[in-house]
Amino acid sequence: MGNHRGLLGRVLGLHALAALAALAAPWLVGRLVDEVSGRGSLGAVDRIAVGLAVAVVAQTGLTWAARRLSFILGETVFAELREQFVARAVNLPLSTVERAGTGDLVARTTNDVEALSHVVRFGIPSLFVATMTVAMTVVAALFTSPLASLAILAGLPFYWFSTRRYLRYAANGYLWERATYASLNGVVTESVDGARTIDALSLAGVRRHRFHEALRECYRAERYTLGLRLRWFPSVVFGYYVPTAAAVLWGGWLAMNGHITAGAATAVALYLQQMVGPLDEVLSWLDEIQVGATSLARVIGVGSVPPDRTATGEHPEGSDLTVDDVRYAYRPGHDVLHGVSLDLRPGERLAIVGPSGAGKSTLGRLMAGIDGPREGRIDVGGVPLVDLELGELRGEVALVTQEHHVFVGSLGDNLLLARPQATREELADALRAVDAWAWASGLPDGLDTVVGSGGHALTEAQSQQLALARLVLADPHTLVLDEATSLLDPRAARHLERSLAAVVQGRTVVAIAHRLHTAHDADRVAVVEDGLVSEIGTHDELVAADGAYAALWASWRDEAPAGRGTGAGGRGDSEKSGGSA
Repeated sequence: MGNHRGLLGRVLGLHALAALAALAAPWLVGRLVDEVSGRGSLGAVDRIAVGLAVAVVAQTGLTWAARRLSFILGETVFAELREQFVARAVNLPLSTVERAGTGDLVARTTNDVEALSHVVRFGIPSLFVATMTVAMTVVAALFTSPLASLAILAGLPFYWFSTRRYLRYAANGYLWERATYASLNGVVTESVDGARTIDALSLAGVRRHRFHEALRECYRAERYTLGLRLRWFPSVVFGYYVPTAAAVLWGGWLAMNGHITAGAATAVALYLQQMVGPLDEVLSWLDEIQVGATSLARVIGVGSVPPDRTATGEHPEGSDLTVDDVRYAYRPGHDVLHGVSLDLRPGERLAIVGPSGAGKSTLGRLMAGIDGPREGRIDVGGVPLVDLELGELRGEVALVTQEHHVFVGSLGDNLLLARPQATREELADALRAVDAWAWASGLPDGLDTVVGSGGHALTEAQSQQLALARLVLADPHTLVLDEATSLLDPRAARHLERSLAAVVQGRTVVAIAHRLHTAHDADRVAVVEDGLVSEIGTHDELVAADGAYAALWASWRDEAPAGRGTGAGGRGDSEKSGGSA
C-alpha cells in the first residue's frame, strides 16, 4: 500500500464521505421524532423528509464511487503481488524448486494465489467501507448522546474474548490446512503424471491409499478450522444484537426520566442497529483475512528463500571444467558422492556410466551448476560454478535431459526465452541446426504460430527439438546430457539424435549414460560406483582392463540384441546418428 498513498487517500476520503452521508439518516429520523412529539411545524417535517431523501441518494452515489475506487486499488495491488510472485518464483534456486515438490508449488500458485486474490479484490474494499462506517457511526452516536451510547459497551465482552481466542489458534490452523492442500495436490499430480507406471506395476491400490491418507489429513485440518469458526460466530452474533436491545431499553429509560430526548434515544438505537451490517462484514472478513494472510505468507515466503549461491563477480578464463574432491548429500550425514575428481579438456566427450543409484545423475547436476557440492569445488575456467551469476552460468554450462517444456505463446517467443535479442533469421538458423525448420516453417503461421496448452500441439520429438534449438541460441560451451532421448520411441530418438549431434558439435560434452551405447564413441569413459570414480579411460582401455566397465559392457552386449532387436549393427547405427552425445 505504501506505493499507492495517493489512491489510498482518495479511497479513504470517499468512504468517509459515504459514511457521513449514511449517518445523516438516523440523525434526521431522531429530529423527525422530536418534531412530531413536540408538535413541530409541517414545513419542518417536510424539510427533514427532503433532507432524508438527499442523504440516501448521496450515500448511494458516494458508496458506489468509493467501492469502485477500492476495487481499482485492490486490482492494482493484486497485479503487483502477482508480478512479484512470478519474479520471485522464476528466480528460485533450482535445487530448492526440486526439493519443494510439485504439490507445494502448485498449491502456492493456485490455491494460495486464488485465496489472496479474493481477499485483495473484495476484502479490501469491503473492509474499507465497513471499518469507516463503524468508526463514524460510533462517533455519531457519541455526539448524539454520550450517555445513551454506553449501550455499545454491552457487546464488547462477546467480541473481545471470542475473537482473541479465535485469532490465537486460527493462524496455525490455516497454515496446517494450506499445507494439507499442497500435499493432496502433490499426490494427485504425481498419480496423474505416473499413471502408466502405476498401471504397469499394479500400484493403483497403493496410490489410492496414499490419496485417501492425504484427503483424511485435509478433512482433519478443515474440521479443525471449521470448529474454530463455529465456536466464534455464535458469540459474535450475540454481540451484534445485545447492544441494540440495550440501547432501546437504556435509551428508553433515559428518555422517560428526562435525561435525553426521545429523538436522541431513537437516533442512538438506529445508529447501533445500523452498525450490525458493517460490523458483521468486518468480523466475517476477519476470518477470510486469516486465510488470506496465510496465503500471503506462503506467496511472499517464496521471496524469502535464501539463494543457494552468491556470485563473486569473477569471470572464467577458458572453458575447461574441473571437478575436485566433490562430496554431496541430499540428507545430512548421507553422502551420495564421496570425493569425485575429474578434469575435462575443452571439446572432449566424457561418458559417465555406472549402476543405478551410483550417483551419475547427481554428479551431472553438480557439473551443470544446478546445485553446489557439500565439499570440494567444480570450476569452469578456474571459477567455481556456484560463484557465477545464473545468467552467466547458463552461458557456460547447460544441462539437457529428456524433460522439456513448451510455453504458451508463439513458437518464436519460445525460442526467444534463450536469447531475447535474437533476430528472426537467428531463430530460423537455430531450428535448422536441429533439423526442425522443415516442420516449423510448415506451421500455419510459421514462427508466429501459437503453441503450448490450447495452441498448436507439438509432438514429443518436436518439443524436444524446440528445447534443443533454445540450447543452440543459448550457446553454452559445455553440455551435460542426461539421456535426452531416452523417453522417445526408437524412430523419434534416432531422428532426434541427429539433431543432438548438430548441437554438441565442437562443444565439451558430459554424457550421463544410462544405456552403454552412448559410451562407445566417447573420448573417455568414467565409471561411477557407490559415489566414487572407480575407473576412467577410453572405451577400449577399460574393456581391456577387464574391470567394472568391462563387466557392464559384456552384460549390455548380451542384452542388446533382445532389447533393441538390432544387435551390434543396430548399435552402430545409433552411434553414427549421434548416440555419443
